[in-house]
Amino acid sequence: MTAAAPRRRGRPSRTDSADAPAARDRILAAAREEFANRGFEKTSMRGIAKAADVDSALVHHYFGTKEQIFEASIEVAIGPLLSAPGAVAEGPLDGTGERLARFFFGVWENPATRKALLAIVRSAVNNEVAAGVFRRLVSAQLLRRVAAQLDVPDAELRAELAAAQLVGVAMLRYVIKVEPLASADPEQIINRVSPVIQSHLTAP
Repeated sequence: MTAAAPRRRGRPSRTDSADAPAARDRILAAAREEFANRGFEKTSMRGIAKAADVDSALVHHYFGTKEQIFEASIEVAIGPLLSAPGAVAEGPLDGTGERLARFFFGVWENPATRKALLAIVRSAVNNEVAAGVFRRLVSAQLLRRVAAQLDVPDAELRAELAAAQLVGVAMLRYVIKVEPLASADPEQIINRVSPVIQSHLTAP
């Protein structure tokens, strides 16, 4: 029986172009796993390539630098959070705080998204390059869109204060795991936090 030809590595050829989306998705999935397990500083392009079973040249071909592949992995991971502006606009103004808090903690409580979010937060806390990528995406794609839904003065500052409140609670609950917050019922947290978020967003 003839042995299967070894899979070509490196820059994709024209004949391999049909496999390009699958290869790119495989690299991106490996990158998310590497960043989650190792953090930004300890993750390497070579390690991502090994995890994806491709040559490191192919990783560079699709994503360029480690910062760029980190940004691409963040965009996928925070995709659910980018729906937050819709949650702000879906109902009466006086219920905005609760809707936003419920949406935010719903994403964190979902095991499918929590691991990726933990990787992002840990990387951003420990590395300034990762923090810069995170700030740029969150500011451009999330906070400004939330602010655009608010018909109040200082809308961007209000959105940032609300985000700081939510992220602070998430850090203590999911990253640092401070008790009793880490074990508290999500509904209790939402009920406590929502009025503060509402105040940030709409109070005079």
